[in-house]
Amino acid sequence: MDIFSTLIAGFGLSAPAGLNAWLPLLIAGLAARFQLFGFKLQAPFDVISQTWALAVLAVLLLIEIFADKIPAVDTINDIIHTFIRPVAGGILFAGHAGAISGMDPTVGFVLGALSAGSVHAVKATSRPVVTATTGGMGNPIVSMLEDFVAGGTTVLAIIAPLAAAILMAIILVVAFVVVWRVRERLRRRKREAI
Repeated sequence: MDIFSTLIAGFGLSAPAGLNAWLPLLIAGLAARFQLFGFKLQAPFDVISQTWALAVLAVLLLIEIFADKIPAVDTINDIIHTFIRPVAGGILFAGHAGAISGMDPTVGFVLGALSAGSVHAVKATSRPVVTATTGGMGNPIVSMLEDFVAGGTTVLAIIAPLAAAILMAIILVVAFVVVWRVRERLRRRKREAI
């Protein structure tokens, strides 16, 4: 794999961690454990492919899945994960990029943290808008959609990294535009009410 492909694969793996920290880590751990599609992780990041780590990731995933479906609790969950999701993205990027191209893990970690952090920022700022516009009823639906995108994109990143990176970029841009427009509408309504 050349450096461009390595970067694309890294972004494709790390960005979904901004939506759900534990699901991409669990999928990557399982793929590395069973060497699916030749997927590898560089030490020390390969620890997530060990049985005990996979079990811990599965428990953390269940907690996040349930917490993220409840209005108000999902906001607290997003605040807590402001630090966790970028780290998960950094682990995924550095672990995979280092195993493929020998990229410095520090560079890979920073790139992955920025990627997941950017996606998390859009998610965390859009969720209060979803709560406000749907009275909290849309939160579980949006959360399930985020989980589906995070899992599907992670699998896609393992199989077809370029497609996953493009998909995450499109989703991020669309989410940003939608959130921007909804916020503008809410601001206009607020000004008109005054």
